[in-house]
Amino acid sequence: MTSSSFLYLSRRDIESINLPMMEIIEALEAMFREKGNSKVEMPPKPGIHTRPNAFIHAMPAYIPSLESAGMKWVSGYPGNQEKGLPYISGLLILNDPETGIPLAVMDCTWITAKRTGAATALAAKYLARPESTTVGIVACGVQGRSNLEALACIFKIKKVKAFDIKPEIAVSYAEEMKAQLGLDIEPVHSLPEAVKGMDIVVTSGPILKHPTPAIEAGWLAQGAFASLVDFDSYWQGAALKEMDKIATDDLAQMGYYRHEGYFKETSDAYADLGEIVAGKKPGRENANERIAAINLGLALDDMATAIRIYQRAKDTGIGTELPL
Repeated sequence: MTSSSFLYLSRRDIESINLPMMEIIEALEAMFREKGNSKVEMPPKPGIHTRPNAFIHAMPAYIPSLESAGMKWVSGYPGNQEKGLPYISGLLILNDPETGIPLAVMDCTWITAKRTGAATALAAKYLARPESTTVGIVACGVQGRSNLEALACIFKIKKVKAFDIKPEIAVSYAEEMKAQLGLDIEPVHSLPEAVKGMDIVVTSGPILKHPTPAIEAGWLAQGAFASLVDFDSYWQGAALKEMDKIATDDLAQMGYYRHEGYFKETSDAYADLGEIVAGKKPGRENANERIAAINLGLALDDMATAIRIYQRAKDTGIGTELPL
């Protein structure tokens, strides 16, 4: 490869590389430790919004320790699901940190799905009870899959209850994920069944600016951990007020979203995940705490994952070299 060309990696290429989930979790843990020690660069992500509840975001970041610099240009369109199109799509560009020249352009769909699940598992490592064995999955789409896959890397899961507003999707999810992970997965017919009594709960529906949340106060068990992948779209204000702690992956970005009209009934986060991983703020302090993580999705996640995919592609000869 020369300075006049770059490596193109299609979604099929990236899926064929199939970076192991545990490796992604470890990559994010190393990155968040760097973030907690102020050794990364990540400006706020600007975006445009062409439809209600939809977004197209530019997400740049630089991780010096990994020599990973670049930007993800990603869209999220809830209406796509009714059209048979993916909710999340986009491209990621990696640049040479020394020269700024583009090294690679790659599909970001697989990366976004996997690193989001990995971020949940990493947060749970520090904020859930280590002996957690039961998981409730609310919304059985791409994130319902990747989050469970990642959690299974960290916890000895014995029981999963899966709920989706379309019952047939929960049934197919249970069959697919049982075959993939070998777990006992039960599709349930009501939302409370997937929340009450669970050690870990993941909600991963569409992110909505003006949601009609359904999870009520008293549903999340004492001592449980919740990952709000869909921000607070599923959680009523009274349920959020029961949390002893709320963490996020980036305090500044949470503040930005709050300014834009999100998180109207959500308390401020006490720490970001980098501070927790770096040991600057406590994680879980006792078995009775109800704790929520609201990971907003960071460009740093993508760069920590993409550089490993790029290196694996170079080592194995996967991808297509194209002229700049």
